[in-house]
Amino acid sequence: MKKIVFSTIAVAALLCTVSCNTDFDTDVSNIAVTSGQADFSKYVAIGNSLTSGYRDGALYIDGQTESFPSMIAQQMALAGGGVFKQPLMADNLGGIPSVGISNKRVLTSTLGLAVASGTGTTTLANIYSSGPYNNMGVPGAKSYHLVAPGYGNPANLAVGRANPYFVRFAKNPATSSVIADAMDQKPTFFSLWIGNNDVLSYATNGGMNSQTVGNVTTYTPAVDQTGNMDPTTYMANDISDPTLVGGVIKSMLDGLKSVGSTKGVIANIPDVTKIPYFNRVPYNTIALDAAKAQALNAGLYQPMIGALTYLGAPDRFSLVKAGNNPVIVVDNSLPNLSAQLTAVLSASGYPAAQAAFLGKAFGQARQAKKGELILLTASTVLGLDALTGQPATATSQFINGASFPLADQYSLTSTEVGKIAKAVAAYNKSIQSLASAYGLAFVDANTKMGELNATGGIQFDGVKYTSTFVTGGSFSLDGVHPTGRGYAILANEFIEAINDKYKSTLPLVNVNSYSGVTFP
Repeated sequence: MKKIVFSTIAVAALLCTVSCNTDFDTDVSNIAVTSGQADFSKYVAIGNSLTSGYRDGALYIDGQTESFPSMIAQQMALAGGGVFKQPLMADNLGGIPSVGISNKRVLTSTLGLAVASGTGTTTLANIYSSGPYNNMGVPGAKSYHLVAPGYGNPANLAVGRANPYFVRFAKNPATSSVIADAMDQKPTFFSLWIGNNDVLSYATNGGMNSQTVGNVTTYTPAVDQTGNMDPTTYMANDISDPTLVGGVIKSMLDGLKSVGSTKGVIANIPDVTKIPYFNRVPYNTIALDAAKAQALNAGLYQPMIGALTYLGAPDRFSLVKAGNNPVIVVDNSLPNLSAQLTAVLSASGYPAAQAAFLGKAFGQARQAKKGELILLTASTVLGLDALTGQPATATSQFINGASFPLADQYSLTSTEVGKIAKAVAAYNKSIQSLASAYGLAFVDANTKMGELNATGGIQFDGVKYTSTFVTGGSFSLDGVHPTGRGYAILANEFIEAINDKYKSTLPLVNVNSYSGVTFP
């Protein structure tokens, strides 16, 4: 497993008090707590993994306990709020072995990432009889999943039309939709945060879909489905049509309104490429000394540049140098020159088998460029011998990322990053418009993510939080979902929006009292 090195100074910074500042505007801790114009007696939270409390690559009890809706509900309880039930998992591992969901990620003693040991005890047994549940966050759900009848039907799991987490707490598994079960509770107040996964899965999979048959997994480019309003034709990692996303969210608000649920809070979508999953590994992470650079140039780059120049593609590679150099990636938008490259290399004297091997590997390869993203998952394969899958040795000729292309699912090209940004902007335009049209409190989660990305980060009672992986304090070990402290920052954003809209005086939560990353 790839070792993740954190400096002592960086780890210490997690606990470093840098000032007494707090980056929240409306702290009402010294004011009597009231509900204002809202009624918090029945709060229901609707959404995906971010609502459920998912973190460290899994859903587990301690994470659920620190979900942002749970934090908000505790503050609402001070102003007439009722009981807030969550469909808790069976343990703190998070795995559901019967459907192949693995345990949470942990840090090892050498600061590497690993899957927690042990066997998860959560099953698909339906627990609705202990509900209904106020937290209706369903990990993995896209916007249109929340309105799909049978999304909790275990019989639909095999065809990808059900979600194992919703299977556990759907009222009527065969027919329930998430929104129908939420409406059935007639919430006096709701939160709705959905749409992230409509673009996030595209991003976290490098713009690729995958299909596994037997032990063989094949990858094909995912599609930006803008213009296609039929989600039944989408593959898992396609980008959802923005009009579809906006329409689905509107239909959910209409449904809630039809049962008298007219007061709530809705959040927009963060720029998903700003999270640590996409920024932990730099595009130019290949570090070479002068001797290695010279050897790579002579053995690979010079002949490859010569051949590609002959084929009219001279800009795919530049010579490497001492220092940091770009990762070699596969870009499926490039013309596939495999056959032509094989022919040129053969004509240049390469043995036929070697020419064919290089032609196939480098036919759509190039060096990554500044602004393109290498995914966190690439850290598990970068630097390995491409032929053996083992750590590179002094005799390794093809090393992932340095002398052999990183597979397409491990990176995002600038074109793919552009598609993601365009979708997020379109989703957010619809969400903000709906917040205004339905008179709801609005959380600008996208702006908050930008603050976490800034050098100054976000401060709460003197502690600084940033989006830096692990040491920034706000993101968990999956690089996508927050820690307890990160969720507390979000909870305060929701509370501020609620107070502002409904003239309530819910106190902020103490961000620093929640958990961060657990170090061994």
